[in-house]
Amino acid sequence: MVFVLALGAALANALTSVFQRKGIECAPADATMRLSLITYALRRGIWLAGFALMIVSFLLQAVALHFGRLSEVQPILTTELVFLVIVLVSWFGFTMGRREWIGVLAVCAGLAGFLYFADPVDGTLSPPTWEWLVAGLACGAGIVASVLLARRGPRWWRAAMFGTAASISFAFTAACTKVVSGYAASDWTSLYRHWQTYALAFFGALAVFLAQNAIHAGPIVASQSTIVLVDPVASILVGVGLFGDDLRTTGAWGPLEAVSLLVMVAGAVLLAHSPLVAGLKGSTGQGDELLTHPRVSHQ
Repeated sequence: MVFVLALGAALANALTSVFQRKGIECAPADATMRLSLITYALRRGIWLAGFALMIVSFLLQAVALHFGRLSEVQPILTTELVFLVIVLVSWFGFTMGRREWIGVLAVCAGLAGFLYFADPVDGTLSPPTWEWLVAGLACGAGIVASVLLARRGPRWWRAAMFGTAASISFAFTAACTKVVSGYAASDWTSLYRHWQTYALAFFGALAVFLAQNAIHAGPIVASQSTIVLVDPVASILVGVGLFGDDLRTTGAWGPLEAVSLLVMVAGAVLLAHSPLVAGLKGSTGQGDELLTHPRVSHQ
């Protein structure tokens, strides 16, 4: 059930990426890191449809996190890139070539290998406040550093850095979601008493805002690849460091897990650089990155 819920969340995330990309890609260039970007998006019906799917994804992820582990659920969300390719193939009429098939197989095989070799086991479900403080400060520092790095540089760099900041925020939001889902299951009327509820709302809103800036700042290949790849890695670190998730690392298990993660990441990078995701191969024009423009199939 945990796997099915996480896969459903990944599919909803992929559709969210497409809908929200179409909703804000024509926003004014100077709207980046301004609230005007959100007000522009709110006037676009397709962006609102993407936002509704984001809520569906959050609910599926919350239930999966309630029954599963952070270091188990979040890596499964990497399949979002696989679903994104499938959506682009079926919606925009592309044909999957060798690159796409290898990427899809690598992501699926690497993810399956990591989950099997790591065999995550629950640690503590109630981390002390000081551990939350350390995790929050570490994530906050990563977010601030990434946003500062995103203020300068070429479009692909800015999109990647905003995507990194959004991913770290998503990872900490997932940690808060896991705890809050437990509170909700026992007594949802007491949610307002727990600070994690407010932290979830803050970091969740911050993640959405940063993700919109990542999508708007540059090509989807840069924003989507970093959002998809950094989130599970950051979540594994938070899961192990904060919740004490126990991964099998003795003997050959550790190297096999590392190899599996590398295969998964390599497949995701291959998919992210696919013409299906990146736009027309060999073209550098910004217009070629727009999903609203007619596109030509590539082999």
